[in-house]
Amino acid sequence: MQTISPHLNIMIKASEKASRVLIRDFGELEKLQVSNKGPSDFVTNADLKTEKIIIEELKKAKPNYSILSEEKGIENNKDKKTWIIDPIDGTVNFLHGIPHFAISIALRDENEIVAGLIYDPIKNEMFYAEKNNGSFFNNQRIRVSKKNILSECLFVTGGKIDFNYEFSYRKSGSAALDLAYVAAGRYDGYFQKNLNIWDIAAGILILKEAGGLINDVDISKLKDIKIIASNPNINTKFSEKLAKF
Repeated sequence: MQTISPHLNIMIKASEKASRVLIRDFGELEKLQVSNKGPSDFVTNADLKTEKIIIEELKKAKPNYSILSEEKGIENNKDKKTWIIDPIDGTVNFLHGIPHFAISIALRDENEIVAGLIYDPIKNEMFYAEKNNGSFFNNQRIRVSKKNILSECLFVTGGKIDFNYEFSYRKSGSAALDLAYVAAGRYDGYFQKNLNIWDIAAGILILKEAGGLINDVDISKLKDIKIIASNPNINTKFSEKLAKF
């Protein structure tokens, strides 16, 4: 039977509370798409509001934990445990009224991610994991796909494409959801570079706990991170194809 730890419970409550404001703001954004002012400032404010709510909820529960967030940066309370927060992963999608973005929260204990949550508020899809306890999607256990032939796989990426790849891939606009979707078997693999730690911290654990493989990632690094991740059946071949990546 699945057990929800106090840490994960805190993360779930914080994301759900912040999502209510985010959903409302996304609804308002549609009205701004046709206005002369444009939605950019509105999105920045939505990002900040969402982050503020998440941080307030996390601090209320664990006031001494350190915080690393996309907008606020580092707040070090000298605790070995750090919340890593991305209030809207997929801001370009959000900006254009595309309902594919997520709240991402991870808990790092020294140099290890021990809990992670990715919540898509529009679709009401929550992916989460804790170290050694498996990965879940809306209370159901998830695992990576079992495909073993690259030509039958579907991959996802983001950012700039440097060269032609010999496999099928998509670009979704949210690194957090890309990793979550690989964990759930929707995609078979994911690759991207020039990532920030808050984009992928939660997703790394969710993927690993779902049985996926990922390249070595220094989670003490803030930026310029490269990810190559997939199900274990294709990982070697997939990584070889990305040797120049």
